Amino acid sequence: MRPLPIVGLAGFAASALIAAAAQAQQATPPAAPAPAPPASWFDTIKLSGHIEAGVSGNPDSPANNINFGQLFTDRDNALRMNQAMLTAERDLDPKATGWDFGFKLQGMYGTDAHITHFFNEFDRVTKSPYQWDIVEANALVHMPLLTAGGIDWKLGQYSTPMGYEVIDATGNPLYSHSYIYNFGLPLKHTGVLATAHVTDWLDLWAGLDTGVNDSLGAKGINNGVFPKGLGGFGLNNLFGGKLTILALAHIGPENPRGLASIYGTPVDATEGLREIFDVVISYKITDQLTATTELNRIHDDYFKATGGGVAQYLTYQINDQWSITGRAEVFADQSGSDGFAGFVGQPTGPLDFVDGERGLLPNASYFANLNNGRPFNATYGELTIGATWKPPLPLGRVSLSLRPELRYDQVIGGSNIKPFDVNAQGVGTKSGSFTLAMDAILAF
Repeated sequence: MRPLPIVGLAGFAASALIAAAAQAQQATPPAAPAPAPPASWFDTIKLSGHIEAGVSGNPDSPANNINFGQLFTDRDNALRMNQAMLTAERDLDPKATGWDFGFKLQGMYGTDAHITHFFNEFDRVTKSPYQWDIVEANALVHMPLLTAGGIDWKLGQYSTPMGYEVIDATGNPLYSHSYIYNFGLPLKHTGVLATAHVTDWLDLWAGLDTGVNDSLGAKGINNGVFPKGLGGFGLNNLFGGKLTILALAHIGPENPRGLASIYGTPVDATEGLREIFDVVISYKITDQLTATTELNRIHDDYFKATGGGVAQYLTYQINDQWSITGRAEVFADQSGSDGFAGFVGQPTGPLDFVDGERGLLPNASYFANLNNGRPFNATYGELTIGATWKPPLPLGRVSLSLRPELRYDQVIGGSNIKPFDVNAQGVGTKSGSFTLAMDAILAF
């Protein structure tokens, strides 16, 4: 009978040990999971692409099927695949405190390419409206030196940082482009560009390049003059992050070798600078409403010609699927006294734009018989209202954007010209024109 107390004592002790162990387990929090290892450099490479197709209808049905003043949406009543674009990139880490490296490779096929070419890169592969283009091919470096935020470098071929609108269709609020984008800005550069992040609100920009849309080599630089310069400043995070300002200038000789005025006077490609100034001011009025103002001026010293204007954008984000954008613009095109017909023109053939930049087509040929080949001064205006609808898709990264728009162009001052609704004789008959357009962007 004596073993019973011993057994009871042993059971009590065991129970006490179990209870103590359970209490200790409750008092001790579980060990935190080990932090995930940092992503490797290769894991941060992004692959993306999109296909954009659209149509721009013109109720006038001009005989030459051209919507005057619109380079990228120039074809009347014709469905076009504007862009099939693929991108491989590794962005610089904006929070990097040490050295960082990246790159961007971007190629495109479609009708937009006949405007965006670098010289001597796929610009003579075909005479079709559908062409190939290298949009970007550059290396990126972040140097944690000299300024509080370091300096970002871009070396190679890259889209211009100037302006509000861009080549990549997914970066624009509207299908059609402004006069400023079409005729007042460069599209791309080949060179080196530095952005110094002086403070969290001030960036300084400086770069050297081969010129507007120029590449490398004797056939890649249209006048052989190197370098041209790009510079300016950016103001960020103003008024609690609501206001940003980007002011940039590009300066250098841009007239091509072998160019002659419409009077037959030879042009010295090394004489006379072309100055391009552009300011983009963006203010977030509310969480849904954003106002963007672009100011632009372009001047050619040799021809004493000046262009430029102002474009005002308002974008209202209704919800995750719908947004509305309006654009109002005035662009003045003041020709020089020695026969330069101005900056606004309308190439009609697939190679006309790049040939005009090279000096293979006289500037006046852009206008055909619109002014009997004579130079003129004109001020153009355009009003555009468009919407973007992004329907939900159960396809992961794949997204669809549909963008209808209504646009009206009008000659509002200067010469008494009628560039719209060209007749069978190649002569414009109207000073204004409506277009109704829509594109679809499938991004992946």
